[in-house]
Amino acid sequence: MEATREIYWNVNHALIWVMYLFAFLALGGCAWGFWSRLPLYRQGKPLDRLDRLSLRLKLMVRGALTQAKVLRVQVPGTLHAFFFWGFLLLFIGTLLIMLQADLTAPLAGWTFLKGTFYKGYSLTLDLAGMIAILMLAGLFVRRFLVRPPALPTKRDDYLAHALLFTILITGFVVEALRMAATEVHQNPELARLSPGGLLLTPLFAGMTPAGISITHKALWWIHFFLAMAFIVAIPFTKLRHLFTDPANYLFTDLRPKGAIATINLEDETAEQFGAAKAADLAWKDIYDADACTLCKRCQDRCPAWNTEKPLSPMRVVQQVGELALNDPQGDLCRYVTEEVLWDCTTCRACQEICPVDIEHVNKILEMRRNLALMEGKFPGDEVRGAMGNYEVNGNPFGLAWAERGAWAEGLDVVTLESGEPFDVMYFVGCYASFDRRNREVAKAFARICSAAGIRLGILGKEEKCCGEPPRKLGNEYQYQTMAQENIERIKGYGVREIVTTCPHCFNTLARDYRELGLEVPVRHYSTLLAELVQQGRLQLEPGESFDCTYHDSCYIGRYADIFEPPREVVQLLGGTIAEMDRNRMESFCCGGGGGRILAEEKVGTRISAARVQMAGETGAPMLVSNCPFCLTMFEDGIKTGGLEGSLAARDLAELVAARLPAPGSGR
Repeated sequence: MEATREIYWNVNHALIWVMYLFAFLALGGCAWGFWSRLPLYRQGKPLDRLDRLSLRLKLMVRGALTQAKVLRVQVPGTLHAFFFWGFLLLFIGTLLIMLQADLTAPLAGWTFLKGTFYKGYSLTLDLAGMIAILMLAGLFVRRFLVRPPALPTKRDDYLAHALLFTILITGFVVEALRMAATEVHQNPELARLSPGGLLLTPLFAGMTPAGISITHKALWWIHFFLAMAFIVAIPFTKLRHLFTDPANYLFTDLRPKGAIATINLEDETAEQFGAAKAADLAWKDIYDADACTLCKRCQDRCPAWNTEKPLSPMRVVQQVGELALNDPQGDLCRYVTEEVLWDCTTCRACQEICPVDIEHVNKILEMRRNLALMEGKFPGDEVRGAMGNYEVNGNPFGLAWAERGAWAEGLDVVTLESGEPFDVMYFVGCYASFDRRNREVAKAFARICSAAGIRLGILGKEEKCCGEPPRKLGNEYQYQTMAQENIERIKGYGVREIVTTCPHCFNTLARDYRELGLEVPVRHYSTLLAELVQQGRLQLEPGESFDCTYHDSCYIGRYADIFEPPREVVQLLGGTIAEMDRNRMESFCCGGGGGRILAEEKVGTRISAARVQMAGETGAPMLVSNCPFCLTMFEDGIKTGGLEGSLAARDLAELVAARLPAPGSGR
């Protein structure tokens, strides 16, 4: 007997048109539901997210089918991914039935659901359905019984689980009834290839053929209408993410990580800078609320949320969508609240872990722009004072611009205005120029470059802050003013290459300044040090091995994907790294990003203290970083966290410089 089965067995074929009528009605209702949401998204500003379409389509297909980003969180990710794959196979199986029953068989007389193919088809679909039920049960237990802290559970979650469970279970019951009547005794070998249905057939062993027929027919239609209800519910519930999430891969931001739209401050027709209401954001920012699955991965990784502050990236995304839907002209900054907006360190942990490419950070930055440029508001008086210092002195400390290059006295470092030859321009930054602790880092880096035969040139008193902290605090005007002056001087001196010891300067010069016309290559010193050590261009004194832990700065790690070069330097120096639980892409912010280096931290635990505590838990006596903000925050965190004497903060450059031969040693 050939392996196959009758399509639509026991269903009155004269009523198949009813099935298709309701199927088209359900699909129409689903389409109308999504169409009705388009005006919601169109409130936002235009944004081209269909450029480089072939690449975007690849990202969409790859992201949806591989579930790679979903799988980054092991347990719930695995449950969700396998459920998705199982349900997808069941959907494909349904399409194949429709293809044969309504196209190939009646039009060409070709049936392909038979023989070996049908055996594989039957087994695959049953296994897919069983896996889907098991994974859905796991997700049910996690959400409704385990209840992870702060995981929001709403009506939509109950509806989705109820519909999916009943659709899957009734599907197997319908199959079991058909098998009880047509396969279990007639073709037992084929029946074994439908293990899900076979498992349930004993339930109907005592039923008469007429009873099986009636029950099967009733449940077949119940199963069908449940599936149609599911289709209709998609655009009106959380289930819409079945479509909005793959589309969000299509709409992903293809610019360099952390790119921010540069405001045309000379546009005299502009009446609004930043986002005062939802419509001031881009349409993608509103759309993100529909793509959000409320999985809270972003919230779980937010350093502000994890130190008892009110910021939840997940909640911010939802609030944008809520206001766009319910009060389009509402005050967005008040709805989200200023406290929440100022808490963000722009560490990007939320965006990197998001399984559906939601963009949290720039929403917050646009609202900050409104607060700073339109309302003149900042987190506190200390920040307002720093803004005044930037305007007058080009640095947040209010120190004299003429002293900016004083740290380099006695070192083989030249100022560009002197006209002396140099190899690489060192953009020093404010902290390495003025902060006593970070000046030591600048000196160490200069000595390393000199030992490697690299002569550094600096702008000295002509250098101003790169503008990153004020920009991240919403003060685009202050950023562009200082940036234009820096760019003009860099271009004027014909600089061919720039190196920085500050990740914030690095990202700003390498990425943001390009929009303002700077095309000079920029690199962070950690990659330069790795290159110098690996190539043997530094004669280093042998030293004792040492233990340490290493902190991935957000703006070098998540923003620039530089993880291994600093570690390689430490290891080549004889260091053994005890990794913190939160490392590399999962690193925990020091608390200084997003302009927070300038602001007092008044709510909850200090982020720096939390990170230093993580370092202390490794048992390592040294915390190594490669960012002036991180070093400053860790020095403070060690003091306030009670770890003085047991943990010391060091910069990567200090470790390398400590191995350089002493001057006059002859080496």
